[in-house]
Amino acid sequence: MSIRQGRRTAALVVFLAALTLSCSSSENPPQDDAAASSPPRTAPADPTIAEPAADDTTPPVEKVRDAFATLQATMGDDCTPGDCAYFLGRVHDELMGLDAAMKADPKGPAHFKDPLKWTANLQKTLGNDTSTPNLETHRKDLITTRDNINTWMQDHPDDYS
Repeated sequence: MSIRQGRRTAALVVFLAALTLSCSSSENPPQDDAAASSPPRTAPADPTIAEPAADDTTPPVEKVRDAFATLQATMGDDCTPGDCAYFLGRVHDELMGLDAAMKADPKGPAHFKDPLKWTANLQKTLGNDTSTPNLETHRKDLITTRDNINTWMQDHPDDYS
């Protein structure tokens, strides 16, 4: 074996050893069976995400201001010719994210009465069908809900500043 091959082999061994150590020294050490059945409690890594509800199995919910910002990002978008699937799906997803954020907000759902009512009406209109054809059929309802919520939020800057 040449010196060059020996150095490459040594470098590879060091790399693999470091990789093995980083994989084996995880932040979540092995747990006994009782502890393994429940996930560890940790603070959200992203400060823009609200704490989860009392039920630890629910994922953390965005803050209203962050969910509203992503909804606002759809304001200048529209369907690309021949393909509305991405746009309509995104508007729907952003509306549902904002709905969840409003329901989880410390101000309580009563503070967001109108936007939550509009979102509930949209959900009732769509039923459980969020397929592209159904979203296209109810495109006007999606856009109207988004626009109404945008207007409402603009009148409530304390909710997104």
